[in-house]
Amino acid sequence: MLKDVSLIVYPAADLTTAKRFFRELIGTDPYGDMPQYVGYKSGDMEIGLDPNGNREHGALAYWTVSDIAASVKALVAAGGTVVKEITDVGYGLLVANVKDPNGATVGLRQPPKG
Repeated sequence: MLKDVSLIVYPAADLTTAKRFFRELIGTDPYGDMPQYVGYKSGDMEIGLDPNGNREHGALAYWTVSDIAASVKALVAAGGTVVKEITDVGYGLLVANVKDPNGATVGLRQPPKG
C-alpha cells in the first residue's frame, strides 16, 4: 500500500518568519510560494509550510500511495478514523488524513495520474 514518506508539512502561522527559517535550514528557496502553501525540495523529500496547519499536533508526515481510496479504506478497517477526506489540492494531487487508534494522525498523498 505505502511507497514512502515523501512530504512533511509544518504548521506555520507566520509564513514570512517560517520561510526565513526553512530557507536557512534547507539551504534553498521554495519551489512554490503561495499564500496557502510554501513548498521546498530536499533530495526526494518535500517540506511544506501550511499557514492553516494544526499547531497542536505539529508536523505531519505524508506517505505516498498508489490508490488513496483503497488506502483510506484499509486504514479505517484497521481501526483508523478519517480526519480529512480525500481532497484534490491542485493539479490532481490527492491527500487525506487518517488518525490511528492511538490518536496520531498520518497523511496520505496520491500523485497525479499520468
